[in-house]
Amino acid sequence: YLVGETEFRGRVFQVAPAVLIPRPETEMLIDLALEKLRGMAAPKVLDLGTGSGIVAILLALECPAGTVVAVDLAKEAISTARTNAGRLGAQVDFRHSDWFASLAGESFDLIVSNPPYIADDEWSETDPGLGFEPRLALSGGPDGLADIRRIVSAAPAHLENGGWLLLEHGSRQAVAVQNLLRQAGFESIATHCDLAGQPRVTEGRLPPES
Repeated sequence: YLVGETEFRGRVFQVAPAVLIPRPETEMLIDLALEKLRGMAAPKVLDLGTGSGIVAILLALECPAGTVVAVDLAKEAISTARTNAGRLGAQVDFRHSDWFASLAGESFDLIVSNPPYIADDEWSETDPGLGFEPRLALSGGPDGLADIRRIVSAAPAHLENGGWLLLEHGSRQAVAVQNLLRQAGFESIATHCDLAGQPRVTEGRLPPES
Protein backbone atom coordinates (compact mmCIF):
# COMPACT_ATOMS: atom_id res chain seq x y z
CA TYR A 1 0.00 0.00 0.00
CA LEU A 2 2.87 2.38 0.72
CA VAL A 3 4.20 2.21 -2.84
CA GLY A 4 0.77 1.67 -4.41
CA GLU A 5 1.68 -1.39 -6.46
CA THR A 6 2.85 -5.00 -6.27
CA GLU A 7 4.22 -7.63 -8.62
CA PHE A 8 2.20 -10.75 -9.28
CA ARG A 9 2.92 -13.45 -11.86
CA GLY A 10 5.47 -11.26 -13.58
CA ARG A 11 3.23 -8.21 -13.95
CA VAL A 12 2.85 -5.06 -11.85
CA PHE A 13 -0.59 -4.31 -10.39
CA GLN A 14 -1.85 -1.21 -8.65
CA VAL A 15 -3.13 -1.87 -5.12
CA ALA A 16 -5.01 0.40 -2.72
CA PRO A 17 -6.54 -0.02 0.76
CA ALA A 18 -9.86 -1.08 -0.81
CA VAL A 19 -8.36 -4.29 -2.25
CA LEU A 20 -6.41 -7.25 -0.96
CA ILE A 21 -2.71 -7.54 -1.67
CA PRO A 22 -2.28 -10.53 -4.04
CA ARG A 23 -0.85 -13.68 -2.48
CA PRO A 24 1.07 -16.56 -4.06
CA GLU A 25 -1.70 -19.05 -3.19
CA THR A 26 -3.98 -17.39 -5.72
CA GLU A 27 -1.66 -18.42 -8.56
CA MET A 28 -3.05 -21.94 -8.10
CA LEU A 29 -6.57 -20.66 -8.74
CA ILE A 30 -5.36 -19.07 -11.98
CA ASP A 31 -3.42 -22.15 -13.11
CA LEU A 32 -6.38 -24.44 -12.48
CA ALA A 33 -8.70 -22.07 -14.33
CA LEU A 34 -6.37 -22.00 -17.33
CA GLU A 35 -6.35 -25.80 -17.37
CA LYS A 36 -10.15 -25.82 -17.60
CA LEU A 37 -10.13 -23.21 -20.37
CA ARG A 38 -7.58 -25.05 -22.48
CA GLY A 39 -9.27 -26.34 -25.62
CA MET A 40 -12.38 -24.17 -25.32
CA ALA A 41 -12.93 -22.13 -28.47
CA ALA A 42 -14.52 -19.02 -26.97
CA PRO A 43 -15.11 -19.55 -23.25
CA LYS A 44 -17.13 -17.23 -21.05
CA VAL A 45 -15.51 -16.62 -17.66
CA LEU A 46 -16.76 -14.94 -14.48
CA ASP A 47 -14.55 -13.75 -11.62
CA LEU A 48 -16.54 -13.12 -8.42
CA GLY A 49 -15.05 -10.65 -5.92
CA THR A 50 -12.35 -9.46 -8.29
CA GLY A 51 -10.62 -6.98 -5.94
CA SER A 52 -7.59 -5.57 -7.77
CA GLY A 53 -8.60 -7.62 -10.80
CA ILE A 54 -5.59 -9.92 -10.85
CA VAL A 55 -7.46 -13.15 -11.58
CA ALA A 56 -9.74 -11.71 -14.25
CA ILE A 57 -6.94 -9.74 -15.90
CA LEU A 58 -4.52 -12.65 -16.03
CA LEU A 59 -7.18 -15.00 -17.39
CA ALA A 60 -8.04 -12.44 -20.06
CA LEU A 61 -4.37 -12.00 -21.00
CA GLU A 62 -3.48 -15.69 -20.94
CA CYS A 63 -6.70 -16.87 -22.63
CA PRO A 64 -7.36 -14.09 -25.15
CA ALA A 65 -10.08 -16.10 -26.93
CA GLY A 66 -12.24 -15.88 -23.83
CA THR A 67 -14.75 -13.29 -22.65
CA VAL A 68 -14.16 -12.29 -19.03
CA VAL A 69 -16.65 -10.61 -16.68
CA ALA A 70 -15.57 -9.59 -13.17
CA VAL A 71 -17.66 -8.23 -10.30
CA ASP A 72 -17.05 -6.75 -6.87
CA LEU A 73 -19.23 -5.20 -4.19
CA ALA A 74 -16.69 -2.43 -3.50
CA LYS A 75 -16.80 0.36 -6.07
CA GLU A 76 -13.25 1.38 -5.10
CA ALA A 77 -12.07 -2.12 -5.98
CA ILE A 78 -13.72 -1.95 -9.40
CA SER A 79 -11.96 1.37 -10.03
CA THR A 80 -8.58 -0.15 -9.14
CA ALA A 81 -9.26 -3.23 -11.27
CA ARG A 82 -10.20 -1.10 -14.29
CA THR A 83 -6.99 0.88 -13.90
CA ASN A 84 -4.96 -2.34 -13.80
CA ALA A 85 -6.71 -3.74 -16.85
CA GLY A 86 -6.06 -0.53 -18.77
CA ARG A 87 -2.38 -0.49 -17.83
CA LEU A 88 -1.93 -4.12 -18.88
CA GLY A 89 -4.11 -4.07 -21.98
CA ALA A 90 -6.64 -6.65 -20.75
CA GLN A 91 -10.22 -6.74 -22.00
CA VAL A 92 -12.43 -7.35 -18.96
CA ASP A 93 -16.05 -6.34 -18.34
CA PHE A 94 -15.96 -5.03 -14.75
CA ARG A 95 -19.24 -4.53 -12.89
CA HIS A 96 -20.31 -3.38 -9.46
CA SER A 97 -22.36 -6.26 -8.07
CA ASP A 98 -23.19 -8.19 -4.90
CA TRP A 99 -22.04 -11.58 -6.24
CA PHE A 100 -24.53 -12.58 -8.99
CA ALA A 101 -26.95 -9.67 -8.50
CA SER A 102 -26.09 -7.90 -11.79
CA LEU A 103 -25.86 -11.09 -13.84
CA ALA A 104 -29.49 -12.11 -14.26
CA GLY A 105 -29.92 -14.37 -17.30
CA GLU A 106 -26.17 -14.69 -17.94
CA SER A 107 -24.28 -17.99 -17.89
CA PHE A 108 -20.61 -18.92 -18.08
CA ASP A 109 -18.34 -21.85 -18.86
CA LEU A 110 -16.16 -21.16 -15.83
CA ILE A 111 -16.70 -19.27 -12.57
CA VAL A 112 -13.76 -18.52 -10.29
CA SER A 113 -13.68 -16.82 -6.91
CA ASN A 114 -11.37 -15.99 -4.04
CA PRO A 115 -14.14 -14.95 -1.63
CA PRO A 116 -13.92 -13.88 2.02
CA TYR A 117 -13.32 -17.00 4.11
CA ILE A 118 -11.75 -16.08 7.47
CA ALA A 119 -13.97 -17.32 10.32
CA ASP A 120 -14.72 -15.05 13.28
CA ASP A 121 -12.60 -17.18 15.64
CA GLU A 122 -9.62 -17.29 13.26
CA TRP A 123 -8.66 -13.62 13.33
CA SER A 124 -6.27 -14.10 16.24
CA GLU A 125 -4.33 -16.64 14.15
CA THR A 126 -3.94 -14.49 11.05
CA ASP A 127 -1.03 -12.33 9.96
CA PRO A 128 -1.27 -8.96 11.81
CA GLY A 129 -0.81 -7.29 8.42
CA LEU A 130 -4.32 -8.36 7.47
CA GLY A 131 -5.59 -5.69 9.82
CA PHE A 132 -4.63 -3.11 7.19
CA GLU A 133 -6.57 -4.87 4.41
CA PRO A 134 -10.32 -4.55 3.74
CA ARG A 135 -12.32 -6.69 6.16
CA LEU A 136 -15.13 -6.88 3.58
CA ALA A 137 -12.83 -8.99 1.40
CA LEU A 138 -11.67 -11.23 4.27
CA SER A 139 -14.42 -11.92 6.80
CA GLY A 140 -16.53 -14.97 5.99
CA GLY A 141 -18.81 -14.87 9.02
CA PRO A 142 -18.96 -17.21 12.04
CA ASP A 143 -17.57 -20.27 10.22
CA GLY A 144 -15.93 -18.48 7.28
CA LEU A 145 -18.36 -20.00 4.78
CA ALA A 146 -21.12 -17.37 4.54
CA ASP A 147 -20.13 -16.07 1.11
CA ILE A 148 -19.04 -19.46 -0.19
CA ARG A 149 -22.54 -20.79 0.60
CA ARG A 150 -24.10 -17.94 -1.38
CA ILE A 151 -21.82 -18.51 -4.34
CA VAL A 152 -22.27 -22.28 -4.47
CA SER A 153 -26.06 -22.14 -4.16
CA ALA A 154 -26.45 -19.53 -6.91
CA ALA A 155 -23.73 -20.73 -9.29
CA PRO A 156 -25.70 -23.51 -11.07
CA ALA A 157 -28.11 -20.92 -12.47
CA HIS A 158 -25.17 -19.11 -14.06
CA LEU A 159 -23.18 -22.05 -15.41
CA GLU A 160 -23.47 -23.76 -18.78
CA ASN A 161 -23.99 -27.51 -18.65
CA GLY A 162 -20.60 -29.03 -17.94
CA GLY A 163 -19.29 -25.70 -16.59
CA TRP A 164 -16.84 -25.45 -13.70
CA LEU A 165 -16.81 -23.58 -10.39
CA LEU A 166 -13.40 -23.02 -8.72
CA LEU A 167 -13.19 -21.64 -5.18
CA GLU A 168 -10.20 -20.58 -3.12
CA HIS A 169 -10.81 -21.21 0.60
CA GLY A 170 -9.22 -21.64 4.00
CA SER A 171 -7.03 -24.65 4.76
CA ARG A 172 -9.62 -26.10 7.17
CA GLN A 173 -12.62 -25.70 4.88
CA ALA A 174 -12.04 -28.23 2.10
CA VAL A 175 -14.47 -30.88 3.35
CA ALA A 176 -17.18 -28.31 4.03
CA VAL A 177 -16.77 -26.77 0.56
CA GLN A 178 -16.86 -30.21 -1.06
CA ASN A 179 -20.10 -30.98 0.77
CA LEU A 180 -21.66 -27.69 -0.31
CA LEU A 181 -20.78 -28.41 -3.94
CA ARG A 182 -22.18 -31.93 -3.70
CA GLN A 183 -25.43 -30.66 -2.19
CA ALA A 184 -25.76 -28.13 -5.02
CA GLY A 185 -25.53 -30.88 -7.64
CA PHE A 186 -21.90 -30.56 -8.71
CA GLU A 187 -19.78 -33.56 -9.72
CA SER A 188 -16.06 -34.21 -10.37
CA ILE A 189 -15.37 -32.46 -7.05
CA ALA A 190 -11.70 -32.21 -6.11
CA THR A 191 -9.50 -30.18 -3.78
CA HIS A 192 -5.98 -29.01 -4.67
CA CYS A 193 -3.22 -28.18 -2.16
CA ASP A 194 -1.02 -25.10 -2.34
CA LEU A 195 2.80 -25.10 -2.31
CA ALA A 196 2.74 -25.39 1.48
CA GLY A 197 0.67 -28.57 1.22
CA GLN A 198 -2.50 -26.92 2.54
CA PRO A 199 -5.91 -27.56 0.90
CA ARG A 200 -6.54 -24.31 -0.95
CA VAL A 201 -8.78 -24.60 -4.05
CA THR A 202 -11.82 -26.83 -4.53
CA GLU A 203 -13.49 -27.36 -7.88
CA GLY A 204 -16.76 -28.84 -9.06
CA ARG A 205 -18.40 -29.39 -12.42
CA LEU A 206 -22.04 -28.94 -13.29
CA PRO A 207 -23.17 -32.17 -14.98
CA PRO A 208 -23.17 -32.05 -18.78
CA GLU A 209 -26.56 -32.18 -20.48
CA SER A 210 -27.68 -35.79 -20.71
